[in-house]
Amino acid sequence: MGGPRWRLVALGIVIGVLAGGGIAWAVTSSGSGSHSAKSFALRGSLRLVGGATASGPTSEDCTGYGGYDDIVPGAAVTVYDANGSVVATGLLGTGRPKSPTDNSVCSFPVTVPGVPSGSRFYSVEITHRGKVTVSAADAQAGKFAATLG
Repeated sequence: MGGPRWRLVALGIVIGVLAGGGIAWAVTSSGSGSHSAKSFALRGSLRLVGGATASGPTSEDCTGYGGYDDIVPGAAVTVYDANGSVVATGLLGTGRPKSPTDNSVCSFPVTVPGVPSGSRFYSVEITHRGKVTVSAADAQAGKFAATLG
């Protein structure tokens, strides 16, 4: 008679462990799915005034030079939430001169995908140039704008 009773106890333990694991899985998976569904791409531009020069094979692109030589396509863009935590990273796009005859002013597109919604505001830092704060509404509407130079 000790055999069947032991099997019932063992079966109860297995069921309890499986049920507990299922509850833990449900709690962790429901939390992780909500962030990806509520994110946006922060879009806007960085305007470099002075310190820009023509680049590329046709001189239709521009980059920073001298003290601004870190302002180039592919430069790091970091987004922080209101708590100061890094929430997303992206890259600076290809710079375009103000006009074909004036490459002293260069505009770079900024796009950072996967920024989680829910912060009161965001701060954006391009390379090491300091943070620029943007409201949550403007960040989500693609209205980030910064000027350097």
